[in-house]
Amino acid sequence: MGLQDIQDRIAKACTDAGRAAGSVQLIAVSKVQPNDRVRTVLEQGHRCFGENRVQEAMGKWPDFREDFDGIDLHLIGPLQSNKARAAFGLFQSIHSLDRPKLATALARIAQEEGHCPELFIQVNTGEEDQKAGVLPAQADGFVAECRAMDLPVRGLMCIPPVDEEPALHFALLAKIAERNGLAGLSMGMSSDFERAVALGATHIRVGSAIFGDRVPA
Repeated sequence: MGLQDIQDRIAKACTDAGRAAGSVQLIAVSKVQPNDRVRTVLEQGHRCFGENRVQEAMGKWPDFREDFDGIDLHLIGPLQSNKARAAFGLFQSIHSLDRPKLATALARIAQEEGHCPELFIQVNTGEEDQKAGVLPAQADGFVAECRAMDLPVRGLMCIPPVDEEPALHFALLAKIAERNGLAGLSMGMSSDFERAVALGATHIRVGSAIFGDRVPA
């Protein structure tokens, strides 16, 4: 596989779902990938990337931004409150807003900086103890809480349980987003993104199918 193959599959999934071309943004998940692989994808013209850790992104993306214009960087992994300010300087979107303490920190920094990355609230649709995210029953209240802080909540994000049908979780996320008037749905990865597109995903996250197997740090 590779970038073009994934782009072709997204285009077909959009056509099959009766959705407009370009309505789904591909986030190339570059975490734990060697710089030469990332540079190859940049040279192919792709500009939207996802990282899991602030520290790793700090060591990688400032140099790439000197060589390539228009990079759109998304934080798709957990964000510690004490790393929130650093995230403001790196990321255009944060997909892992998952608790009131982090929302408060982001709101405070946004007031000080005069801007804020677009935010996706992470919903723990499978209610798994080991996963971050607000529970589905708490999602409406948390959306309202974030809006009251003037945070730019664009949408919702989920990572379905590995042993369950992901479409059930995508449909649940879409339902929560619809009743809260949120347009963004960050859902779907390499093995299930066509189903996510069919259920309204606006952002999908694909890594190894584009770059090859990860290289552990």
